[in-house]
Amino acid sequence: MAKATTIKVKLVSSADTGYYYVTKKNSRTMTDKLTKKKYDPIAKKHVEFREAKIK
Repeated sequence: MAKATTIKVKLVSSADTGYYYVTKKNSRTMTDKLTKKKYDPIAKKHVEFREAKIK
């Protein structure tokens, strides 16, 4: 069976609030860690979210 092209990743807030988003990533084209600026409702501002593995 072939390996899937898209994988689910967890985007964890850099503000250390424990808030996270779950998104998909193409593992073949985007080999580096994913970072996005998104809204953290606990911190009530836009912060950087970094990729982490889903456990």
